[in-house]
Amino acid sequence: MSSTAPAPDTVSFCADLVRSHDFSRYAATLFAPAAERRALLALYAFNVEIVRVRDQVSQPLPGEIRLQWWTDMLSGHVHGSAEGNPVAAELLRAIRDFDLPVEPLSLLADEHQFDLYNDPMPTMAALEGYLAATCSALFELAARIMVSPSEAGEHMARHAGLAQGIVQVIANLPRDAAHRQLFLPQQLLASHDCNMEDVFAGRETPNLRAVLDQLAGEAQQHLATASSLLAEVPASARPAFLPLSQVRADLKRLSQPGRNPFTPQSSSRLRTLWTLWRASRSREFTK
Repeated sequence: MSSTAPAPDTVSFCADLVRSHDFSRYAATLFAPAAERRALLALYAFNVEIVRVRDQVSQPLPGEIRLQWWTDMLSGHVHGSAEGNPVAAELLRAIRDFDLPVEPLSLLADEHQFDLYNDPMPTMAALEGYLAATCSALFELAARIMVSPSEAGEHMARHAGLAQGIVQVIANLPRDAAHRQLFLPQQLLASHDCNMEDVFAGRETPNLRAVLDQLAGEAQQHLATASSLLAEVPASARPAFLPLSQVRADLKRLSQPGRNPFTPQSSSRLRTLWTLWRASRSREFTK
């Protein structure tokens, strides 16, 4: 592993970026050793940069250009400006120091091209493929940073990411509907006779509630599977999965009877810290 002294500007830039835009993952890094924490922050800062492209452009083409810059950088086709970008510099260091595979990082950027368009998510299988390439990939890469890869870690990462991603789809419904963007699978809407225009208009209907209840059930199943696999994951890799405790709390909150799905709700930072700290001390993560 490199013994190069930290560059405070790039390290703090990534930490600030993740703390501002992805507090749950930021809080989880507080339970990791210093070297691994730096790499985790680089990984999560990269993800923030990719996810934020959607909100930083008004047309798809500029967004595609920004995403292409990252895939070019990862393939070694960007020179000079890569090291000048603090997130890119930290990510390249993490890739080098922890022997991270580049392919899933490039695939993550490619997959988020979907965000730039208002095409509806067609099927549950398509949603799971999207979440596996994004949320699950982040869990798996984080686990690789914490410890050498294991089959159990990869299996758990898939289910952890699917649970987290589905919960995010439910939580982000107010914002997505306002932008006429739909991550709720068309297949699921059709099976419950839920009208897409009702969703875009922010109308809460029994049909939409049935869709969200089914999605919450899917998330609960993936969460249960991931939790059952945690004991098989090396203890040193478990901090990578601490965000699951927040997923569990969010799913419980979002599944409350009578909740309006179009009313934005978020957990306070203090509550998030408490949730992750309590999980870090539990038998689930320490035994």
